[in-house]
Amino acid sequence: MPITRITLRQGYSDAALRQLSRLLQQTLVAEFDVPGQDCFQMIEMLPGVQRVFDRDYLSGGRSDDFVLFQITAGRPRSRRQKQQFYHSLCTALQREMGIDPDDVMIVIQFNSTEEWSFSGGRMLAQEAL
Repeated sequence: MPITRITLRQGYSDAALRQLSRLLQQTLVAEFDVPGQDCFQMIEMLPGVQRVFDRDYLSGGRSDDFVLFQITAGRPRSRRQKQQFYHSLCTALQREMGIDPDDVMIVIQFNSTEEWSFSGGRMLAQEAL
């Protein structure tokens, strides 16, 4: 049950945003044990002045094409699952969209079902998963 906020530069076409979304979802399903219909993504394109980031911190060098994926998920994943997810997403983005892996930053946070209400003001019950 992850929700992902994707932040990137302005200028992407609707088709490119759909492709980015599709690649993320495919990778979540394949590598992160997410059901196919569990898709919640918020994509925001910001002007350069609103995206302040270090171009070299723990990276081979970020360009203006820097993309940030902030994922909040309800169930922890293993170290192996996370590493495979990171690698597979970067590979797919480079292969399909030409996005350099050095321009991809992924941050994952986990919490419990008590922090989720999908609708109606009802707390998500662990049994629903």
